[in-house]
Amino acid sequence: MHTQVAIIGAGPAGLMLGQLLHTHGVDNTILERRSAEYVLGRVRAGVVEQGTVGLLDRAGVGDRLRREGLVHDGIEISFGGGRLRIDFRRLTGKGVTIYGQTEITRDLMRARAAAGLPTIYEAEGVSLHDIASERPRVRYVKDGAAAEIGCDYIAGCDGFHGVSRQTIPAAALRTYERDYPFGWLGILAETPPVSPELIYVSHERGFALCSMRSPERSRLYLQCPLDDDIADWPDERFWEELKTRLDPAAAAALETGPAIEKSIAPLRSFVAEPLSFGRLFLAGDAGHIVPPTGAKGLNLAIGDAYYLSEAFAEFYRGRSKAGLAFYSERALQRVWLAERFSWWMTRLLHRLPDANDFDRKVQRAELDFLARSSSAQAALAENYVGLPY
Repeated sequence: MHTQVAIIGAGPAGLMLGQLLHTHGVDNTILERRSAEYVLGRVRAGVVEQGTVGLLDRAGVGDRLRREGLVHDGIEISFGGGRLRIDFRRLTGKGVTIYGQTEITRDLMRARAAAGLPTIYEAEGVSLHDIASERPRVRYVKDGAAAEIGCDYIAGCDGFHGVSRQTIPAAALRTYERDYPFGWLGILAETPPVSPELIYVSHERGFALCSMRSPERSRLYLQCPLDDDIADWPDERFWEELKTRLDPAAAAALETGPAIEKSIAPLRSFVAEPLSFGRLFLAGDAGHIVPPTGAKGLNLAIGDAYYLSEAFAEFYRGRSKAGLAFYSERALQRVWLAERFSWWMTRLLHRLPDANDFDRKVQRAELDFLARSSSAQAALAENYVGLPY
């Protein structure tokens, strides 16, 4: 089998890249080690930047998001017993859309199937070969039989733990990383959102976030120690702790119910440079991770797919490699801006275990300044809604 671009990973980055390449007439095949059902079972981010919505439209998969997504013109930040609203529309002229990553993945899967594009699920033992040559290859095992795909290029969209980045020689890659000494305990519940917009909470007991997936389904988070056991967080304890961290008005409006999904996720900042080696290009979590506080992970993955698809299209139209040569630098400019914002939001809102009294006073002063300064609010809004491509 031969394809122009072999894509490793059927998450948002891989599926979006495949769809955009299809619109450019570039042949591509996706390999995914998990089943389609497993991929769709992963509960992930749901804040979609306006620029990302435009890219989904360009890929021909934005219709359902336009119908069902919840357009938000701001967020609220809770601290000191009250709430501050950041008015995105007034400050930037833009908003964001709440639409689950799972639904974006579903839309992309359906579009790919409708176009008859090849996706090989449950591809085991995927390995990349000759990535520095003009004839890279991908080997895998499907239903017990070994197979190989020859290709012009490989796009590694297989996440932080995937094989793609690990195939690059260590000497050719520099990584930057920060692990945070706490996690997010998240639940999904069939309860109405506590507020029409997201509430980010800074509290002496730790961070909290009230989000949603629909008018009937809430996604809620609590900062917790990384070594907490999920078994030690029955639903009753979660709801009681969330109420404690919310301001009185939000706590009074909170409706509780059984969790239909519950997990504890670590927070990490990570960047690999460059995002390419030979004929292999990294996109999405394979190349970078941001803490979820700034709502940038999904949007960065879609942005990478856009930049890379444009570079491949330029090559196959005119045989110019300029876009491919510039892909890593172009994508990393956006990645580092998102890393900065996500790091800032995380430090602004979380209870940091190593913080002393001085640090906590400065954190509160930063929140007070945000409340008083329209310029500070505009800077937050500009980054949250998404910087231009």
